[in-house]
Amino acid sequence: MPLTTIAGLEIDLVRKRMRSLRLTVYAGGRIRVAVPLNTPVAAVEQFIAARHAWIEKHQQQFATREPQPSLQYTSGEQHPYQSRSYELVVETGRAHVTLDEAARQIRLRVPTDSTLAQREAVMAAFYRQQLKQLVPELLLKWEPVVGRQAATWGVKQMRTRWGTCNIGARRIWLNLELMKRPLPCLEYVVVHELTHLHERLHNARFWSLMDQFMPDWRTHKAELNRIHLAPGTPADAD
Repeated sequence: MPLTTIAGLEIDLVRKRMRSLRLTVYAGGRIRVAVPLNTPVAAVEQFIAARHAWIEKHQQQFATREPQPSLQYTSGEQHPYQSRSYELVVETGRAHVTLDEAARQIRLRVPTDSTLAQREAVMAAFYRQQLKQLVPELLLKWEPVVGRQAATWGVKQMRTRWGTCNIGARRIWLNLELMKRPLPCLEYVVVHELTHLHERLHNARFWSLMDQFMPDWRTHKAELNRIHLAPGTPADAD
């Protein structure tokens, strides 16, 4: 997409059918601004100029984030589980994963001729199972605090978000990668998405509610902000 220089910054400017302007800063520093079709250029310039400091702040945050390691799913690799590092031990057999807390090992059992993609899929299924066991208890804990209930929830691999909320359906999605992060980070995303059932936007009211429901949310958000999910990761849960 051609870049446009606005307010001294190179911008991916997208005009589409929408109600309000939306700004996103991506890993690597790329800036994307989506605006309603007939928005005057002057209004776009004013919008970006007013958020110049915010843009610089998030570009700096991305510059300090840790990239996700490239894994081959072979014995001896270190794999995260709830922020702790475990040695991967690959064994031959029917596809299965066992967590050995005492030995700090994850035992991955796969057929001899398994491919990298197949080993990765078995590990992903393990993380999904573990996360799905945790979420119901967290919803029981936090829904009364937030004062809203999710009608349904799910887990999926997301390249650009830690979580999302479909407000109309009252459905929340949680990123499979959260099983690799500290438990309080998972709780932060659960509370974040439930709070969207009060307030759709990331505005002053939303963050004030977050202060009320989870006063230490900034600590957990900062922990997640250290990690690159993928090239193009925005700054937060949605």
